[in-house]
Amino acid sequence: MAKTDSTGSTWRYRWAHRQNVRRVSTYRGAESAWRRRDDELRRLRALAADFQGSAAAGAGLALELAADEVVLWALPAAQLVEVRHTTVLPAPDLTVAPGTGPLRPRRPDGVRVTDAGMAVITSRRLVLLGGRGRRDWAYGRITGLAHDPAAPVTVIQVLDRRRTSGLLLPTAAAADFRFKLTLAFADAIEQRTAVIAQLDELISEHAQLKPFRPAAATPGQARLSSFVPGGRRTIAVAAAIALLVPAALIESDPSDPTGGAEVAVAATPAPTTSVAPARIGPALALKPPPPKPTKSQRSSPTATQGPRCGAPENPLGYGFCGGTRIRKPAAEVCDWFDCVPQFWAGRGYLVQCRDGSVSLAGGRSKACAEHRGVRRTITK
Repeated sequence: MAKTDSTGSTWRYRWAHRQNVRRVSTYRGAESAWRRRDDELRRLRALAADFQGSAAAGAGLALELAADEVVLWALPAAQLVEVRHTTVLPAPDLTVAPGTGPLRPRRPDGVRVTDAGMAVITSRRLVLLGGRGRRDWAYGRITGLAHDPAAPVTVIQVLDRRRTSGLLLPTAAAADFRFKLTLAFADAIEQRTAVIAQLDELISEHAQLKPFRPAAATPGQARLSSFVPGGRRTIAVAAAIALLVPAALIESDPSDPTGGAEVAVAATPAPTTSVAPARIGPALALKPPPPKPTKSQRSSPTATQGPRCGAPENPLGYGFCGGTRIRKPAAEVCDWFDCVPQFWAGRGYLVQCRDGSVSLAGGRSKACAEHRGVRRTITK
């Protein structure tokens, strides 16, 4: 037996069930992504607090350590690269950059591999123990450092070397290498506490972005538009066509298909030139054409768009007319607007994408990136 709501309506129950399944799925995806980022930030925080090295860690390496120098980390697989042409790199800083996406295992253009070996991070320098020799980058002589955002390449400029060089690392180890190099450089200038404070701030900001569990849809919220394929968008298009067709017919003036200036009232042949004009009877007299119907004025954009300036009909008061940005939309917003997938994972204000869908990522750099970009802001 089919389930129904309190009014005995089966379709309303099915609508509410579909809505709740979709909302829960969207929430779980957003919550899972948030949890992964939270775990990563906390892992980095713990690593920053406990990252220590020892002189014993350098045992067996073809590397002579100074009296107060310790080995912090070693990576057995690394390649030495040199850059043919490069500009001045930014000075090394202590910024903990958020993940910008997966790195691709490729070598950027203009970069050539010259050696391979083991990369070693010590408390004083970065070293590559390669098959052709050793390459050192002392922290005190580094003038520029940059991490490629798309490839696992780090390039470095130093005072006593003309050509820019660096390391090409395995993709899986690049993120840890970059963070540990930042920690080593911070230790060299006695600023590790600044890195830890930055991570604490990132964790605090991320905690505020935790997605909220959406409210459950009820059968009473169902609308008849759910029966129409395409929902409210299809109804809106049909209504627009219904308004435009009569206006187009009036514009074309179908009551005067011939376009002539005069209309004869009888089909009698026209008189010849020998007939005097005075003998032309009333039956052949030409009368002026009936007045054309007055063309209706086209509705202004404001009149056709309604009080919401073209936004879908909704009881929330949301529209495109300008006003206050909406950062905390009502739980039923997706019942009236066509929300993008992972809608509740967005953290910004309501915007309409160019394909007509609605996103909660307004103000973000990649808002509506998969929907042809942002079209306009939804306000209240």
